[in-house]
Amino acid sequence: MRYSYIYILTNKLNSVLYIGVTNNLIKRVWQHKNKEADGFTSRYNIDKLVYFEIFEDIIEAIKREKQLKGGSRQKKLDLVMKNNPDFRDLYDELL
Repeated sequence: MRYSYIYILTNKLNSVLYIGVTNNLIKRVWQHKNKEADGFTSRYNIDKLVYFEIFEDIIEAIKREKQLKGGSRQKKLDLVMKNNPDFRDLYDELL
């Protein structure tokens, strides 16, 4: 079975949040860390994985991504704080 993921990244100062969806979380975060993902995340040095969810269905992952993107910044921060209050980079724990 292939899983899908939604994830939240931030920068070193935890001042900017980015939400994405992927079917290969390790590879995708690696791309962000190595600035292979052009655009917003590269421009603002967003490469710290602070939250993710796992889905068996890509459609459900996309729905969740849209739900999170449509929510307030505070709701996103609350979600991260509930699960990762220290804003640790979770990437190494995936390896």
